Amino acid sequence: MQLKKYTDYGLRVLMYLAAKEDTKRATIDELSGIFNVPRNHLNKVVHQLGKEGLIETRRGKNGGFLLAIKASDIRLDKVIRRLEGDEYWVDCHKPECAIFPVCELKNVINQGKETFYDFLSNYTLASLVSNDEKIREFWGTPIPVTIDKD
Repeated sequence: MQLKKYTDYGLRVLMYLAAKEDTKRATIDELSGIFNVPRNHLNKVVHQLGKEGLIETRRGKNGGFLLAIKASDIRLDKVIRRLEGDEYWVDCHKPECAIFPVCELKNVINQGKETFYDFLSNYTLASLVSNDEKIREFWGTPIPVTIDKD
C-alpha cells in the first residue's frame, strides 16, 4: 500500500503547522517553498483540511492557516482515512472477478487495512512532531524564544 501524494502533502502541512508553535499563519507560498510542492496541489490539500475542520483558513492580506484543533487531538488514522478516502482496496466487481463468490482476498485485505488503521490510531499529529525544534531547524523556521521573567 502506498499513500497518495495528496495525503502525503496533507500530513506535511499538518506537521508544519503543529511544529510551527506560533500564532503566525502559514501561507501556501511558504509551504510550497519549504516542501518544493506546486502551489496548486497545496491549495487543494489546504482546502480539504479546512473542510475537514483540521485547520482554520483565512483569505486576504492577513490570510493563511493555523491548526484548528490541538495536535494531540488529531489522530493519524482519522486524517489518513479522510484524505485517502475509505474505499475498499480490492474491487471485485470492476471488472467482475471470476472467483468472486469463493475468493478470500477482499476479506484478508480489508482485515489488513483495519489493522493498519488500528495501529495508526495510537498516534497523533503531536507524536510526529515531538522533536519540533529539530524539525524547525530543518525547515529554517525560527525557533520561538522563551524569556524567563526572573
